[in-house]
Amino acid sequence: MRVQKRISRVFPKFYQHALALVFAVNEINEDPKILPNVTLGFHIYDNFFDAMMTYRTTLDVFCKSHSFSPNYKCDAHKNPIVAIGGLGSDTTFRMDNILSLYKIPQFMYGTYYPEESNPGRVPSFYRMVPTEAPQYMGIVWLLQHFGWTWVGLFVVDGAMGEDFLQTLEYYFSHNEICSAFTQRIPEGANLKFSNEFYKIASEIYSRFMKDIANVFILYGENLTFTWLMTVFYFLGDPHKGTTTLLGKVWIMTTQVDFMLSGLQRHMDLQQFDGAISFTIHSKDPPGFIEFLQNIQPYKNKADGFLKDFWEQAFDCSFPNPGIPTENSCMEEESLESLPDALFEMHMTCHGYSIYNAVYSVAHALHVIDTSRSSHKAILPSKRFELQHLKPWQLYPFLQGISFNNSVGEAVFFNDEREVEGGFDIVNMVTTSNRTFQRVKAGSVHPKDLGGKEFIINEDIIMWHRTFKQMLPVSVCNNYCPPGYQKKKKEGYKFCCYDCEPCPDGKISNKIDMSSCFSCPEDQYSNMKRDGCIPKIKSYLSYEEPLGISLASLAISLSLIKLWVLGIFLKYRDTPIVKANNRALTYTLLVSLMLCFLSSLLFLGKPGKVTCLLRQPSFGIVFSVAVSCLLAKTTIVSLAFMATKPGSRMKKWVGKNVSNSIVLSCSLIQASICTMWLATSPPFPDLDTFSVTEEIILQCNEGSTAMFYCVLGYMGLLAIASFVVAFLARKLPDSFNEAKFITFSMLAFCSVWVSFLPTYLSTRGKYMVAVEIFSILASSAGLLGCIFSPKCYIILFRPELNSKEQIRKR
Repeated sequence: MRVQKRISRVFPKFYQHALALVFAVNEINEDPKILPNVTLGFHIYDNFFDAMMTYRTTLDVFCKSHSFSPNYKCDAHKNPIVAIGGLGSDTTFRMDNILSLYKIPQFMYGTYYPEESNPGRVPSFYRMVPTEAPQYMGIVWLLQHFGWTWVGLFVVDGAMGEDFLQTLEYYFSHNEICSAFTQRIPEGANLKFSNEFYKIASEIYSRFMKDIANVFILYGENLTFTWLMTVFYFLGDPHKGTTTLLGKVWIMTTQVDFMLSGLQRHMDLQQFDGAISFTIHSKDPPGFIEFLQNIQPYKNKADGFLKDFWEQAFDCSFPNPGIPTENSCMEEESLESLPDALFEMHMTCHGYSIYNAVYSVAHALHVIDTSRSSHKAILPSKRFELQHLKPWQLYPFLQGISFNNSVGEAVFFNDEREVEGGFDIVNMVTTSNRTFQRVKAGSVHPKDLGGKEFIINEDIIMWHRTFKQMLPVSVCNNYCPPGYQKKKKEGYKFCCYDCEPCPDGKISNKIDMSSCFSCPEDQYSNMKRDGCIPKIKSYLSYEEPLGISLASLAISLSLIKLWVLGIFLKYRDTPIVKANNRALTYTLLVSLMLCFLSSLLFLGKPGKVTCLLRQPSFGIVFSVAVSCLLAKTTIVSLAFMATKPGSRMKKWVGKNVSNSIVLSCSLIQASICTMWLATSPPFPDLDTFSVTEEIILQCNEGSTAMFYCVLGYMGLLAIASFVVAFLARKLPDSFNEAKFITFSMLAFCSVWVSFLPTYLSTRGKYMVAVEIFSILASSAGLLGCIFSPKCYIILFRPELNSKEQIRKR
């Protein structure tokens, strides 16, 4: 087994790809369970990172000569049955141009361009890497998890970069994420220092230094990181040979690897400290690290790559006869001493893909070797040997292959001839000695695994040291604090916005909320509009000062009214009491006392009974009182009309008329109240809207129309009483009450006319207080205007309370 030497310069990290192939082949050849008595061989070729050399080296696989003829078989040369490669999509498809002519299966272990790798167009492809779709969603989920909405994009120029941008921008627009800028990196970036290099490098470095974004996504090829490191190295601080430390978070896709060339061994990786890398899931096969530890140029002399790798990796030279050497390679060097950016002792994702590709071929050959009799259509010869297998005969066996590799993970191809698998989310922690450590911080799975498509453990992530382990923030503007909502900023992307305070009655209790929301009905927003406060239940109670005052006033006026009634009962036989119908006077006094007491129904917590009795009792007793006044003035007017000679009004003067007026007027009001209670009675209710900070416990009137009918009828009686009293105010009589009733009704009407606008403009317990005050004021007006003059005569001027005074008038 010998490896062909085809290169003069090696990127040290790529050498592990060849070693992964060698390790897998050695394992298979030493395993008696797989392909016993069969030895696998291989050839390794390099394309110098050049398109034309890809064709050259691919043709060299089939025919060793100075001239090449595609699709021509050289009899002296044994063709391979499979090919593994290449690392980049451009290399892969250029290889396919030649390999497809010979129908040789091709295992691709690096990046690929989805449109070009359509299985219908390229039937020879077997992809050892999963599709990129989960990676796109993984990037979006990662940004959403940390709240990063303003992200810079560094993308390799070309078809792959454009496809990445189109796909990612689609996901961004549907998940409220914006790209701060898009900076393209030259495709196939090399390290030639030219004017074009400095122009592009300066533009990239300017983006990096000046943009407010703290998160950058890097999508490129395998050498993109190497090229970007050169940009930061020379434009950061070329005199000191270090980059300017600036806290940023780099998110790198699977195609990008932490990798330096031998010439870059002294460059500092700390600018990329804390980077998040999406990598194809991989593990270390047992024995692989020990295999690498035994790699030495003096032990592996058949390896034509090893000396070139060793010289570049360790910056030394192997002695040539007759040529003096300043820095000779010694036997003490080991791969373990190399920085990770030059060479990793753990198997990389590309090495793991190559390892699985070799085992896929071996298992397919093993199936062929152990089941030839069941596949006569494909393998017709009875004396068939694996050495005579044609490449195209391997296809059906590869498609159905399924096995567990040495680390216990299943390997199989889906219908699109790609290996099923997910992506690891790796935190890259750099150190001062130009090495780094990969820390697995999460994963992305292509299928639903019980709601665990995306897993991230942010507690173990080490961010760039300038963040001091605080969560980095990458937004277009500062977050809107609680109490504010986002407002679109004209002329900017939707991720850029202004913050405006929440309107009255609404809150936002989290940062960066799109809109404020209303508090529950039993709560209201605080002054900062960032929380809700429970509303206080409010009603006019007996315990508060206003309730105590109104209750005391009502009871006091009732006692005064009771005292007046006592005076009138004591002096019931005096002329002033007998005048104008003594029974009506007693009825009026009792009804007014009930008016004062009815106001107490409006105090306290509303209940079913109190709500039913409040308005009807108030309306009925007031109607009785006003009806008594109407009867009094009517009787006075009729009495004087009956004194005229030949008048027919004498028959209308008497108690029956007055009683009829009181009863009929009161019954009408009672009928209205009965209809109200029967159709839509009042009931206890909660008012959560009228007063911001309170829940008002109130009596819902049920039917507002019936409520105003009660008030309207009472007003109609009051106006009628006022008109009749006004017309009778000048009739001669010693104890004519018409004047007093006129003033009392004027006061009564004034109170209730002013009551309506005041009642409608207030809310809560103050609305109830207005109604109580109106009841007490109007009742007190009737009491004062009508009975205070009579009480004054009875108590202080008894000489006027006599028949002689009546005769004089």
